[in-house]
Order: sequence, then C-alpha cells, then structure tokens
Amino acid sequence: MAAISFLGDLIQTISDRGRDLISFGRNDLARAASAADLAKLCDDLISRRGEASGVALARLILDRYAVLPQEERLVFLDLVAAEFGADHDAVEAAIAAYRSEPTRARLGVLHEAAEPRSQELIRRLNLARGGTLALVRMREDLFVLRRRLAEQGATAAALDAAASLDRDFEHLFASWFNRGFLVLRHIDWSTPADILEKIIRYEAVHAIDDWDELRRRIEPPDRRCYAFFHPALLDEPLIFVEVALTGTIASAIQPILAHDREPVPVRAATTAIFYSISNCQKGLAGVTFGNFLIKQVVEDLAREIPTLKTFVTLSPVPGFRTWLDRERRADAPQGLTQEDVETLRLLERADWRDDKATCEAVRRAMLPAAAAYFLRAKNERGRPLDPVARFHLGNGARLERLNFLGDISKKGLGQSYGLMVNYLYDLSAIEKNHETYANLGTVSTASSVSRELRSNLPPPRAVVLAEAP
Repeated sequence: MAAISFLGDLIQTISDRGRDLISFGRNDLARAASAADLAKLCDDLISRRGEASGVALARLILDRYAVLPQEERLVFLDLVAAEFGADHDAVEAAIAAYRSEPTRARLGVLHEAAEPRSQELIRRLNLARGGTLALVRMREDLFVLRRRLAEQGATAAALDAAASLDRDFEHLFASWFNRGFLVLRHIDWSTPADILEKIIRYEAVHAIDDWDELRRRIEPPDRRCYAFFHPALLDEPLIFVEVALTGTIASAIQPILAHDREPVPVRAATTAIFYSISNCQKGLAGVTFGNFLIKQVVEDLAREIPTLKTFVTLSPVPGFRTWLDRERRADAPQGLTQEDVETLRLLERADWRDDKATCEAVRRAMLPAAAAYFLRAKNERGRPLDPVARFHLGNGARLERLNFLGDISKKGLGQSYGLMVNYLYDLSAIEKNHETYANLGTVSTASSVSRELRSNLPPPRAVVLAEAP
C-alpha cells in the first residue's frame, strides 16, 4: 500500500508541474466547461506528446466532467462517441497496404489504424490520479446515455457510436481489472468503517438494514465475507461474497439471517454456503470477477478449515416468477400440465401460504415447473433463462437442489414466489462441468432436480431476451 501511495504522490507531482506547463491554475480546475469545450480539451489531450502536461490535462478534463450537470455529461459522451472513432481514410490506406503486402508489420499498422481514438482518450484520462475510478463512473453515465438514445428512437449511427464507445470501456477495463491485479481481502469487524459502510450500501441480494445486522453477518466465527479490491480503487470493493459455515446444506435464507440463531462452532462446520454475491461497481458491468472470487474463496476456506467438504450456494431465482406467470397463462405452457396450471391459480390468492394443504398443492406443481425453467427453457443463445444460473453453471457448478419457499421475504416472493436453489461447487468436477456447459450447453444437474421434470410435454422454445446495456 505504501508503494502505491508513493506512486500516486509521484504522479500528482508530475500533474502539478504539468499544470504549470499548460498554464492552468488551481481555480481553473473547479470551473465548469461546456460539453463542446470539454471535447476540444480531449482532442488536445490525445494530440499531446508531453507526459507531464498530458497528466495535468487529463486531471483537468476529469475534474471539469465531474462538475457538469448530468445532461451536459451525456452531451459530452455523445460527442466523444460520434467524433472519436477511427480515422476511416487511415483504415482504408492500411487495408490497401496490407492487401498489397500481407505482412505482420502491415497488419500491425492496420490494427493501429482501426482502433478508435476514444480508446486512446480513455487510456490517457486514466493517467490522472483517481482516473480509473472516474472512468468507471463515466461509464455509468454512458449506460444512461445508451438507454436515453434507445428510448428516444435515435438514429442507428448514434446508437452504434454509443455502443462502440461502451465496448472501448469494456475492452480496456477487462485488461486493467484482470485477475492478476485483484486483491482478495477478508472483511471483518476490524475493516475500516468507510469500507464497511460500502458493504452495507452495495449489498444487492439480501439488504443489510443497519450496522447491527452487518455485524451479525461478518463478526461471528461461522460467518465470513470476502471482497476483491484493485490497487487503483483502494477503498472501493469490486465484488464481495458472504459465506455461512454450517453443518448441512441450507434450503432457506431466513434461518441464516435470523437474529437469534445459534452460531456453529467452526470445528463442527462441514459446509460453506455462499448466500450473497454483490457486484459493487455498475461501471464495470461485463468485466468478470465472480468466478475468480468464488473459486479463490473455496480454495482459501478449504485450506483454512479442513473439515469443510461441501461448497454450495443458496441463490435467488430472479426471473422465475415472470416466466411462470407467463407460461401458466399461455395457450401452450412450457413445463406445465393442465393440472399444474389449474393448481397454480392458487398463487393469485394472497393467503396461499397460510393453508398447509394449499401450500403443499402449490409445491407439487411448482417444483416440476422450476425444473423445466432451469433445464428446458432457453434463451436465444441456447442458455438457461435465469442469469444467476448462467453465472454459476458457467463457473462449473452443478444445479443441486430446488428449495420451495426458500426466501419468504417480500423481495423473494416478488421475484420467484419464494423459490431458491443450491448450486454445488465440487472441486473435482468444476472444470468438467464448465467445459460441457460452455461447449455443449449442458446443465450439470443432480438427479433430484431432473426427476422433477414432467414427461410428455411439448419441446422447449427459445425466448428472445432484451439485453440491458
């Protein structure tokens, strides 16, 4: 950490001296500029050769961007998307040169010519102290711009330019945030308060209501929390996972989060349950962290606590209720018999969980539907509809168990009628499961899940999903 701080101070010194070289005083740093003025500064930045003046100008651009109203920031990003693409004349000349002499050297020239100027702009902005985090936040604004353009029916050229700029961010972030730069940290009650506060704020699966609840999740010996950090974002977690050490595979979240639960002695724990995984930085969407995080935590826990033999998630099913409601109202429902459809009308009653017989009838109809949702319902790419399933199956996990009423919170009932699932991370089978899923689309499944499937049902159909930017 001291070395990183020293490097940051050194860069700041270069920036301060560079600021003098380009005649920008400290008062200028806080002065807002128009989107057009900022775009001109960006053009100047990627035209400069001086390192010191470039660092100073990058900092100036980011400071001025930060004080712009959001609408003006969106105008700026639209300008960058439209005006900082590749030089088409240079690309055509490089293509012609390569065709006449297809050497690696000329291919390199073509590759360089084809790169959008926006990529070089992002690289140079990253030279400024705090530039990486500022760029992550800038990409969050770009998401807003892309949604706005789509809603307003913008031209295909404008949509394509914004999407191209987003790909530039994602391409560079994938390099800057690769696994080699990530640092795993154990989050406990001694972790600095500003980071703990962010854990509360960024928790996306099971909300943490207050500091007392956070303490119950990270202080007891049978509760763990781990997060990935990056050297350029020292106090900003990228992703974190919460873990419960237990004696059995849990089928419901409420007992794990209960205030009055009895802690499990670590020496008696045989199972590690990953019950919440939260991405913290929206601007890093599309950059993979979760698979590395889970696998490293599994390895670290197995080494630290030899009694742990089972590593499993307790996961939400965010798309299940929407799918089930659509299918049970469809003319040709997928994964449901007509009897199932009739039974599941009971879900329309507010008190369906209060009567034991009604609840059992719903369970008998819902679990086969859930099995069909995971094993037969596919998106247009031939993958499971559920995004959480795609994540864990892609990591090499096995769909282990369906848990009826695993989450009876308002959120759990709202997104899946309370359904939760367990994904098992079997260290001896992770690579095989990953390969069969990646190459064949095969969902590794426990027999208890596959037995739930109804027989003699219509074949599954692909569902076209709108991808959020």
